[in-house]
Amino acid sequence: MNIFVLLKQVPDTETKIRLTGDSSGIETSDIKWIVSPYDEFAIEEGLKTKEAQGGTVTVLTAGPDRCVDALRTALAMGADNAMHVKTDGDTLDTFQVGKALAAVLKQNNPDLIFAGKQGIDDDQAAAFGYVAEFLDIPSVSVVIKVEMASDKKSLRAHREVDGGAKHIIESTLPCLVAVNKGINSPRYASLPGIMKAKKKEIKTFTLADLGVAGESARVSESAYAMPPERSAGKKIDGDAATQAKELVRLLREEAKVI
Repeated sequence: MNIFVLLKQVPDTETKIRLTGDSSGIETSDIKWIVSPYDEFAIEEGLKTKEAQGGTVTVLTAGPDRCVDALRTALAMGADNAMHVKTDGDTLDTFQVGKALAAVLKQNNPDLIFAGKQGIDDDQAAAFGYVAEFLDIPSVSVVIKVEMASDKKSLRAHREVDGGAKHIIESTLPCLVAVNKGINSPRYASLPGIMKAKKKEIKTFTLADLGVAGESARVSESAYAMPPERSAGKKIDGDAATQAKELVRLLREEAKVI
Protein backbone atom coordinates (compact mmCIF):
# COMPACT_ATOMS: atom_id res chain seq x y z
CA MET A 1 0.00 0.00 0.00
CA ASN A 2 1.06 3.55 -0.72
CA ILE A 3 0.51 5.19 2.67
CA PHE A 4 0.97 8.89 3.38
CA VAL A 5 0.97 10.62 6.76
CA LEU A 6 0.38 14.36 7.11
CA LEU A 7 2.18 16.01 9.99
CA LYS A 8 2.63 19.45 11.50
CA GLN A 9 5.42 20.93 13.58
CA VAL A 10 4.12 22.80 16.64
CA PRO A 11 5.56 24.44 19.78
CA ASP A 12 6.30 22.07 22.64
CA THR A 13 3.45 22.11 25.15
CA GLU A 14 5.88 23.22 27.88
CA THR A 15 7.15 26.20 25.87
CA LYS A 16 6.40 29.62 27.35
CA ILE A 17 4.64 31.54 24.58
CA ARG A 18 5.48 35.24 24.10
CA LEU A 19 3.92 37.65 21.63
CA THR A 20 5.84 39.83 19.21
CA GLY A 21 6.08 43.53 20.04
CA ASP A 22 3.23 44.47 17.72
CA SER A 23 1.05 41.48 18.78
CA SER A 24 0.93 40.27 15.18
CA GLY A 25 2.21 36.80 16.08
CA ILE A 26 4.25 34.78 18.54
CA GLU A 27 7.97 35.14 19.19
CA THR A 28 9.56 32.02 17.71
CA SER A 29 13.24 32.50 18.55
CA ASP A 30 13.19 30.54 21.83
CA ILE A 31 10.56 27.96 20.98
CA LYS A 32 11.26 24.24 21.07
CA TRP A 33 9.42 22.61 18.17
CA ILE A 34 7.96 19.10 18.12
CA VAL A 35 5.73 16.89 16.00
CA SER A 36 2.12 17.60 16.96
CA PRO A 37 1.17 14.76 19.36
CA TYR A 38 -1.93 13.73 17.40
CA ASP A 39 0.30 13.37 14.34
CA GLU A 40 2.52 10.96 16.27
CA PHE A 41 -0.52 8.68 16.54
CA ALA A 42 -1.01 9.09 12.78
CA ILE A 43 2.61 8.12 12.09
CA GLU A 44 2.30 5.05 14.28
CA GLU A 45 -0.95 4.00 12.60
CA GLY A 46 0.70 4.38 9.21
CA LEU A 47 3.62 2.21 10.30
CA LYS A 48 1.31 -0.44 11.79
CA THR A 49 -0.72 -0.54 8.58
CA LYS A 50 2.43 -0.98 6.53
CA GLU A 51 3.58 -3.83 8.78
CA ALA A 52 0.22 -5.58 8.42
CA GLN A 53 -0.50 -4.87 4.75
CA GLY A 54 2.90 -4.18 3.18
CA GLY A 55 3.89 -1.07 1.27
CA THR A 56 5.62 2.19 2.14
CA VAL A 57 4.98 5.11 4.48
CA THR A 58 5.72 8.65 3.33
CA VAL A 59 5.44 11.62 5.69
CA LEU A 60 4.47 15.01 4.29
CA THR A 61 4.43 18.51 5.78
CA ALA A 62 4.27 22.15 4.74
CA GLY A 63 6.16 24.92 6.49
CA PRO A 64 9.51 26.67 6.94
CA ASP A 65 12.93 25.01 6.89
CA ARG A 66 12.74 24.01 10.57
CA CYS A 67 9.98 21.51 9.69
CA VAL A 68 12.70 19.19 8.38
CA ASP A 69 13.34 18.22 12.02
CA ALA A 70 9.76 16.95 12.34
CA LEU A 71 10.15 14.91 9.16
CA ARG A 72 13.39 13.37 10.43
CA THR A 73 11.65 12.43 13.67
CA ALA A 74 9.08 10.50 11.63
CA LEU A 75 11.81 8.90 9.53
CA ALA A 76 13.58 7.81 12.72
CA MET A 77 10.33 6.18 13.88
CA GLY A 78 10.32 4.09 10.71
CA ALA A 79 8.80 6.08 7.84
CA ASP A 80 10.32 5.24 4.45
CA ASN A 81 10.19 8.63 2.73
CA ALA A 82 9.65 12.29 3.56
CA MET A 83 8.38 15.25 1.54
CA HIS A 84 8.44 18.94 2.44
CA VAL A 85 6.49 21.83 0.91
CA LYS A 86 8.72 24.82 1.69
CA THR A 87 6.80 28.01 2.44
CA ASP A 88 9.83 30.36 2.42
CA GLY A 89 8.65 32.43 5.37
CA ASP A 90 5.08 32.84 4.13
CA THR A 91 2.37 32.28 6.71
CA LEU A 92 -0.32 30.09 5.17
CA ASP A 93 -3.84 29.53 6.40
CA THR A 94 -5.29 26.02 6.51
CA PHE A 95 -6.91 26.45 3.08
CA GLN A 96 -3.54 27.21 1.48
CA VAL A 97 -1.83 24.40 3.39
CA GLY A 98 -4.53 21.94 2.37
CA LYS A 99 -4.26 22.91 -1.28
CA ALA A 100 -0.45 22.60 -1.26
CA LEU A 101 -0.50 19.19 0.43
CA ALA A 102 -3.22 17.97 -1.92
CA ALA A 103 -1.13 19.03 -4.91
CA VAL A 104 1.72 16.79 -3.71
CA LEU A 105 -0.64 13.91 -3.00
CA LYS A 106 -2.18 14.13 -6.47
CA GLN A 107 1.27 13.44 -7.91
CA ASN A 108 1.74 10.35 -5.74
CA ASN A 109 -1.65 8.56 -5.78
CA PRO A 110 -1.80 7.37 -2.16
CA ASP A 111 -4.04 4.45 -1.20
CA LEU A 112 -4.48 5.68 2.35
CA ILE A 113 -3.71 8.95 4.14
CA PHE A 114 -3.40 9.37 7.90
CA ALA A 115 -3.39 12.63 9.84
CA GLY A 116 -3.88 13.75 13.42
CA LYS A 117 -7.38 15.00 14.21
CA GLN A 118 -5.96 18.51 14.85
CA GLY A 119 -2.77 20.43 15.53
CA ILE A 120 -2.32 21.29 19.20
CA ASP A 121 -1.22 24.85 18.43
CA ASP A 122 -4.31 26.42 16.87
CA ASP A 123 -6.76 23.50 17.26
CA GLN A 124 -8.42 24.33 13.95
CA ALA A 125 -8.81 20.70 12.81
CA ALA A 126 -9.31 21.98 9.27
CA ALA A 127 -6.34 21.16 7.02
CA PHE A 128 -7.10 17.43 6.64
CA GLY A 129 -10.65 18.25 5.57
CA TYR A 130 -9.39 20.61 2.88
CA VAL A 131 -6.98 17.93 1.66
CA ALA A 132 -9.75 15.36 1.32
CA GLU A 133 -11.99 17.87 -0.44
CA PHE A 134 -9.30 18.88 -2.95
CA LEU A 135 -8.57 15.20 -3.64
CA ASP A 136 -12.29 14.39 -3.82
CA ILE A 137 -11.91 11.43 -1.47
CA PRO A 138 -13.81 10.47 1.71
CA SER A 139 -12.44 11.37 5.12
CA VAL A 140 -13.21 10.18 8.65
CA SER A 141 -12.17 12.07 11.79
CA VAL A 142 -11.57 11.33 15.51
CA VAL A 143 -10.81 7.69 14.66
CA ILE A 144 -9.76 5.33 17.45
CA LYS A 145 -9.53 2.07 15.47
CA VAL A 146 -9.02 1.11 11.82
CA GLU A 147 -9.91 -2.27 10.31
CA MET A 148 -8.67 -2.92 6.78
CA ALA A 149 -10.68 -5.17 4.46
CA SER A 150 -8.89 -8.28 3.19
CA ASP A 151 -8.97 -7.00 -0.38
CA LYS A 152 -7.37 -3.68 0.71
CA LYS A 153 -10.06 -1.76 -1.14
CA SER A 154 -12.02 -0.51 1.86
CA LEU A 155 -11.80 -0.02 5.62
CA ARG A 156 -13.93 0.37 8.72
CA ALA A 157 -13.11 3.33 10.94
CA HIS A 158 -14.27 3.38 14.55
CA ARG A 159 -14.72 6.92 15.85
CA GLU A 160 -15.58 8.28 19.28
CA VAL A 161 -17.12 11.73 19.63
CA ASP A 162 -17.86 14.03 22.55
CA GLY A 163 -20.19 12.45 25.05
CA GLY A 164 -18.82 8.96 24.43
CA ALA A 165 -20.94 8.14 21.38
CA LYS A 166 -19.23 5.70 19.02
CA HIS A 167 -19.68 5.34 15.28
CA ILE A 168 -18.37 2.82 12.76
CA ILE A 169 -17.85 4.27 9.29
CA GLU A 170 -17.15 2.14 6.22
CA SER A 171 -15.21 3.79 3.41
CA THR A 172 -13.67 2.81 0.13
CA LEU A 173 -10.03 3.60 -0.58
CA PRO A 174 -8.38 5.98 -1.15
CA CYS A 175 -9.47 7.60 2.08
CA LEU A 176 -8.14 10.09 4.63
CA VAL A 177 -8.28 9.02 8.28
CA ALA A 178 -7.75 11.64 11.01
CA VAL A 179 -6.88 9.79 14.21
CA ASN A 180 -7.50 10.53 17.87
CA LYS A 181 -5.42 9.65 20.91
CA GLY A 182 -5.98 6.13 22.16
CA ILE A 183 -5.76 4.55 18.73
CA ASN A 184 -2.26 3.27 19.51
CA SER A 185 0.92 3.94 21.49
CA PRO A 186 3.48 5.70 19.27
CA ARG A 187 6.84 3.98 19.20
CA TYR A 188 10.09 5.65 20.17
CA ALA A 189 12.75 6.23 17.56
CA SER A 190 15.63 3.77 17.90
CA LEU A 191 19.26 4.90 17.78
CA PRO A 192 19.84 3.14 14.43
CA GLY A 193 16.65 4.77 13.17
CA ILE A 194 17.88 8.20 14.22
CA MET A 195 21.22 7.66 12.48
CA LYS A 196 19.54 6.46 9.27
CA ALA A 197 17.09 9.36 9.34
CA LYS A 198 19.93 11.88 9.31
CA LYS A 199 21.14 10.52 5.97
CA LYS A 200 17.80 10.15 4.19
CA GLU A 201 16.97 12.53 1.39
CA ILE A 202 13.88 14.69 1.85
CA LYS A 203 12.08 15.62 -1.34
CA THR A 204 11.17 19.30 -1.39
CA PHE A 205 8.62 21.36 -3.29
CA THR A 206 7.93 25.08 -3.50
CA LEU A 207 4.47 26.55 -3.80
CA ALA A 208 5.41 27.57 -7.34
CA ASP A 209 6.41 23.98 -8.17
CA LEU A 210 2.91 22.90 -7.18
CA GLY A 211 1.11 25.68 -9.00
CA VAL A 212 -0.42 27.13 -5.82
CA ALA A 213 1.86 30.13 -5.22
CA GLY A 214 -0.85 32.60 -6.15
CA GLU A 215 -3.54 31.06 -3.95
CA SER A 216 -4.93 33.65 -1.54
CA ALA A 217 -5.69 33.00 2.13
CA ARG A 218 -9.29 32.57 3.24
CA VAL A 219 -8.58 33.53 6.85
CA SER A 220 -6.49 36.46 8.13
CA GLU A 221 -5.32 37.06 11.69
CA SER A 222 -5.49 40.68 12.82
CA ALA A 223 -3.83 40.36 16.24
CA TYR A 224 -2.91 37.95 19.00
CA ALA A 225 -3.64 38.37 22.71
CA MET A 226 -2.64 36.37 25.76
CA PRO A 227 -5.45 35.12 28.01
CA PRO A 228 -6.05 37.28 31.10
CA GLU A 229 -4.25 36.24 34.26
CA ARG A 230 -6.35 34.25 36.68
CA SER A 231 -7.39 36.17 39.77
CA ALA A 232 -6.54 34.82 43.20
CA GLY A 233 -8.99 32.47 44.82
CA LYS A 234 -11.16 33.38 47.80
CA LYS A 235 -11.41 31.56 51.09
CA ILE A 236 -14.81 31.61 52.77
CA ASP A 237 -14.72 31.43 56.56
CA GLY A 238 -17.45 30.60 59.04
CA ASP A 239 -19.73 27.66 59.65
CA ALA A 240 -21.37 25.67 56.86
CA ALA A 241 -24.48 27.85 56.72
CA THR A 242 -22.43 31.06 56.56
CA GLN A 243 -20.16 29.62 53.88
CA ALA A 244 -23.11 28.49 51.77
CA LYS A 245 -24.78 31.91 52.00
CA GLU A 246 -21.58 33.72 51.04
CA LEU A 247 -20.90 31.29 48.17
CA VAL A 248 -24.35 31.92 46.71
CA ARG A 249 -23.79 35.69 46.99
CA LEU A 250 -20.44 35.47 45.18
CA LEU A 251 -21.87 33.29 42.42
CA ARG A 252 -24.76 35.71 41.93
CA GLU A 253 -23.04 39.09 42.32
CA GLU A 254 -19.46 38.49 41.15
CA ALA A 255 -19.41 35.41 38.93
CA LYS A 256 -22.96 36.18 37.72
CA VAL A 257 -23.67 32.53 36.98
CA ILE A 258 -26.89 32.30 38.97
